[in-house]
Amino acid sequence: MATLVTFHAHPDDECIGCGGVMRAAADAGHRVVLVVATGGEHGEIVSDVLAPGQTLAERRYDETLEAARILGVARTEFLGYVDSGMVGTETNTAPGAFAAADVEDAAQKLAAILRDEEADVVTVYDEHGGYGHPDHVQVHRVGMRAAEIAGVPRVFQSTVNRDEMRRLVSAAVAAGMMGEGDGPSEADVEGMGTPEAALTTRVDVTPHLAAKRAAMRAHASQIAEDSFFLALPDDGFAAAFGTEWFVHVGRPPGPPWETNLFDG
Repeated sequence: MATLVTFHAHPDDECIGCGGVMRAAADAGHRVVLVVATGGEHGEIVSDVLAPGQTLAERRYDETLEAARILGVARTEFLGYVDSGMVGTETNTAPGAFAAADVEDAAQKLAAILRDEEADVVTVYDEHGGYGHPDHVQVHRVGMRAAEIAGVPRVFQSTVNRDEMRRLVSAAVAAGMMGEGDGPSEADVEGMGTPEAALTTRVDVTPHLAAKRAAMRAHASQIAEDSFFLALPDDGFAAAFGTEWFVHVGRPPGPPWETNLFDG
C-alpha cells in the first residue's frame, strides 16, 4: 500500500478538490495524510455558527478534523500560516500570511512531513491555484518545491477541467436550471482550472460522493445548507463533483487519461 499526502490552502479546500480521491485511497487501504497551510482565518462566516467566544480559526480546525475523519484521513497537519485573504487585500502581506511566506522555508516544513511519511504521492494545485487565490498559488509553489526536496515520485496538480465547466454551464442553461448569463462569465471560466488538452488524470469519484458531500457539510462555517455545494440535487452534484481532475507532473497529457493517482 502507498501513502498519499494531499496539500491544501484552507480548511474545506480538501473536500471540494480531492475529497473523492482521498476517500477512495483510504478505502483501498492506502494511508491518507492531509496538510493544510492556514487556519482559514479570513473566510466568510455562515451566520449563527460560531459558539460564544469561539474564533473562526478554532471552528475551522474542528471542522477540518471532522471532514478528515469522514474522508478516511490517518493524519492531519496544519503548517501554521495565516489565511492571506482574497487577491488584492491588505491581508495578503500581513505578518504570518501564507502568500507572503518564504517559499523555501515553507517547503522545508512540508518536506519534513513528506519525508516522515515516506510519501509516494502528493497533490498540490495548478500554477494559478485553480482560480488565482494567493494562498492557492502559494500551495503550488511550496508544494512543488517540497516534493522536489523530499523526492516524492508522483506529483499531481489538482485542477478543474475548464472545458468541462463550459459544457456543464451550457447544459444547465439548456435544461432551464440556469438563465443565460447567470453562470460564470467567459472571463471567469478562462481564469479557472486547466484546458482539457493539458490534463493527464481523470478520476471517477462517484462511488464516494456521499462521503465527499458529508465532508463539505462538516465545514458548516463556510458551506451553508442552502449553498450551491449542498443544495444541488444528487444528479447535479454528481455532474459537478463526480470527477476530480489532475495534471500528473512529468506525464504527457491525455487522453487516454490515467484513472487514479497510484499507478498508470
